[in-house]
Amino acid sequence: MATDAKKLQPIIVKKVKKSGHAAHGGAWKIAYADFVTAMMAFFLLMWLLGSTSKGDLKGLSDYFSSPLKVAMAGGSGAGASPTILPGGGADLAQTVGQNQQGESADPLRKKRALQEARAAAAREDARRLAALSAKISAAISNNPRLRQFSNQIRLETTPDGLQIQIVDDQGRPMFTTGSAIVQPYMREILREIGAALNGVENRISLDGHTDQAPFAGGLQGYSNWELSADRANASRRELVASGMPEDKLLRVTGLASSTLLDSANPTAPINRRISILVLTREAEERLLGINRDAVLGEPEPAPPVTTPAPVPAAAPAAPTQ
Repeated sequence: MATDAKKLQPIIVKKVKKSGHAAHGGAWKIAYADFVTAMMAFFLLMWLLGSTSKGDLKGLSDYFSSPLKVAMAGGSGAGASPTILPGGGADLAQTVGQNQQGESADPLRKKRALQEARAAAAREDARRLAALSAKISAAISNNPRLRQFSNQIRLETTPDGLQIQIVDDQGRPMFTTGSAIVQPYMREILREIGAALNGVENRISLDGHTDQAPFAGGLQGYSNWELSADRANASRRELVASGMPEDKLLRVTGLASSTLLDSANPTAPINRRISILVLTREAEERLLGINRDAVLGEPEPAPPVTTPAPVPAAAPAAPTQ
């Protein structure tokens, strides 16, 4: 019986059916390609920004901020193109009516730069000359021997620079009467001033003056013109002897009585003087004939500077200076 029961038991067979993998989508490939493209564009942008000058970047920024500004203001294409913003590249055959971007603004930019440079130079000159004036005043007041002559030394700031004038006083002349021999106190004053000028970059104009008292000998003899030039040159020698470089002197002239301090009294002692002008840069360039309006150009060569040579003449008969 047991054997029959085993024979009647059903046999169950399990079959596992294997199916193939489902096909993967290609969406990830598109995303990856977009990522690579974006990274390439980013690195190209970084490379362009790194290799572009600041001026070009400013131009690009201005263009994208107001793209119609150049065209409406008469820039590229204005009056020479049928459209406000011309498409395509520039017409290489077009030579009239087309302006490069920023060309019209260039002169204005240069003019502003020149004005700023002038203003900066003027401020520096004013600072330097004010310090020089204080230095000379201190040198005179601290020297007991020079302090008694302080009323004969005049410091004045003018549009052309710092003017230092040493004038005659009644009974206390700077030079021997009728000659260019420097008095001892005048020599000391000039050497103090020369030492102070030694540390200043500005150049110097030196003038000699006399009063209107006629020099004995007439027009054909030794006159106030020769005397003023000789005294100016004698003063120059004292300044150089104090250590001031000779090339700092731009001009040495004798003006006789052509510019009086006291025009109401032409023979007053105050009209006999030595005038030292520490020039500003603008006055120096004007004196040399340099064109300051030449924007960003090479400066014109300065003409050679000469000083008038003393004119030999007969000795004066009766000097009055």
